[in-house]
Amino acid sequence: MNYTQSKDRLLSLIREGGKLDALAQIRLTALLSFPSMMAQLVHIMMQYIDASMVGSLGAQASASIGLVSTTIWLFGSLCSAASVGFYVQVAHKIGAGDFVGARQVLRESFLSCILFSFLLCGIGVGISNHLPHWLGGGDDICGDASTYFMYFSLCLPFSMLNSLCSGMLRCSGNIHTPSILNVLMCLLDVLFNWLLIFPTCTLFGITFPGAGLGVTGAVLGTALAYIICSLLMCYSTVVRSKELSLRQDCGTFIPQLRTLREGLHIAAPIAVEHIVMCGAQIMSTVIVAPLGTIAIAANSFGITVEALCYMPGYGMSDAATTLVGQSLGAGRRYLARSFGRITLGMGIAFMTLMAVVMYTASPALLSIMTPDVAVQQLTVEIVRIGAFAEPMFAASIVCYGIFVGARDTLIPCTMNLTCIWLLRIIPAALLASHMGLQGVWIAMAVELTFRGIIFLIRFRGDSWLSHIDDKK
Repeated sequence: MNYTQSKDRLLSLIREGGKLDALAQIRLTALLSFPSMMAQLVHIMMQYIDASMVGSLGAQASASIGLVSTTIWLFGSLCSAASVGFYVQVAHKIGAGDFVGARQVLRESFLSCILFSFLLCGIGVGISNHLPHWLGGGDDICGDASTYFMYFSLCLPFSMLNSLCSGMLRCSGNIHTPSILNVLMCLLDVLFNWLLIFPTCTLFGITFPGAGLGVTGAVLGTALAYIICSLLMCYSTVVRSKELSLRQDCGTFIPQLRTLREGLHIAAPIAVEHIVMCGAQIMSTVIVAPLGTIAIAANSFGITVEALCYMPGYGMSDAATTLVGQSLGAGRRYLARSFGRITLGMGIAFMTLMAVVMYTASPALLSIMTPDVAVQQLTVEIVRIGAFAEPMFAASIVCYGIFVGARDTLIPCTMNLTCIWLLRIIPAALLASHMGLQGVWIAMAVELTFRGIIFLIRFRGDSWLSHIDDKK
């Protein structure tokens, strides 16, 4: 039995009330999470290559991107939050066997999400010239930072389309298609960056001219990769998907009040959380910016290297949202908790392993990513500080995916916000003046550890399962 047949058979047991023993649950979790984890791994490796390409241009180029990176996360996370409000509804309907209803939610999601992305696009372009100065950047990096953020903002409708359609596919149980397309996007990103960043390119000993656009080439390469893969993701969802193909029936694309109300109920706490959390990350950038170009570049590289640990956590989080969401739709309370335990345990184990790799391999990684020795040394120091927080960071990532699948978003969002503002930002501001960038990362490590602990405490209780009726 191939991957797709095995996965579909096990998912059908959730909807049909079939028996899933512990081994079958672990197998299904692996089938859903590993493709996403591998896509995350490739995505991270491509980020390393991207960072190395830009890093070869010097610390100023890296710092110009690092300066606006937290604001980019804010806009990207708002796109993600809007799409979550719709694809969680799809997971619930598929879990209940209502495929027609799932396709109708898909139709209604397109117009809502695309209009929202155009609003974000307009805001981003409007503030692009002023943002780097607001963040405290120096004149040497503000020009490139403004250009980078403007082109990123113009690409937001395609980022939204990619987030929405990949989420829809994952919640239908199709993890491998979005994983493959996200891998393709990363490969295209590297190819386009290679052609657009440098004035000359060499392949198999043959040198030919490149665009030589520097930092601008980096964002244009990323934008082109997003455009191509978001359109392929949309095609895979609305034409190729067995569960979601819109060719199977007809319906309106005009959002209905009930769908919007439910989507807002799910997405609003997540959106508010992202705004406040990314606001806190932007504040972290403001704290780091006065420490100088070396600190800004090191902070940016440190976040990129740390992303190596995120890969298994977010892969498990995706699987948890799908499995808990479909268990909710089928009304199986015990199964939802069981899948939660499995994904949580696997996520913590994998992220702990990756933290060990990050701690030991960071000097070698940084020597590849930037030729600047001062940036290398500072980045290795902060990455090793962050490594100790990764197991509990895994707990918060996977628990959050579990809670989203159960439509329990308000309290987890509040927990995230309280932790990051009270336990990270305020201590980071105090420690930065005495310990520099290392103090900022110590505050982050303490906060992530505490956050993971309180998420585990919430998972052990029953309040996050309040939306599930135990029918089977």
